[in-house]
Amino acid sequence: MTGSKPTVLLCDDDRVVLTTLAEGLSHSGFTVFECDSGDDAILLARSRRPDIALLDLRMQGKSGMDVAGYLRDVLGIPFLFLSAFSDPDSIAQAINLGALGYLVKPLELTQIVPELRLALERSRLEKSSLPSSATETRGNSVVPNPDNIYAIAIGLLMGRFGIARARACARLASLASASGVNELEAARQLVEQHETLGADPQT
Repeated sequence: MTGSKPTVLLCDDDRVVLTTLAEGLSHSGFTVFECDSGDDAILLARSRRPDIALLDLRMQGKSGMDVAGYLRDVLGIPFLFLSAFSDPDSIAQAINLGALGYLVKPLELTQIVPELRLALERSRLEKSSLPSSATETRGNSVVPNPDNIYAIAIGLLMGRFGIARARACARLASLASASGVNELEAARQLVEQHETLGADPQT
């Protein structure tokens, strides 16, 4: 971190979105390193070593997925996606990469900041535990961390209904209660439904 401020790498190829978010995050207590391409994101990540990254999904050159893979495999920097796309393939890739969240545009800054702070705290807790990983290993298979599934389900609900995290959590709890399952299982079902149907979850 820079001083007491958490540092975030912000990458979006829309300059208006990039500037607006960078200013908003700076005013919300983050030190922001901004760029508008995947190649620049990797260079900035290597030189600045941010605490977390918030990545656009589709950009010219290296995509957000490409950057995320590098951050995970080479630098060990946690990341979230902020994208206008919520198609099943993108969601599945984000989960497999170990994203700490998947936020669907448009979202207000007041919705994004809490997600960043929660992801930072989760990353800190993961790094302080043994083993520390965004995934679990079972036999020869790599299984996404259940917390990541929950975070992505919440992000989908926030984007689908344009609601804040608290209301998305309440909606997921309601879904769980109605289905007679716990919230993690409800989150899994919601994400699986999204991937299967290729549409926004029916809630």
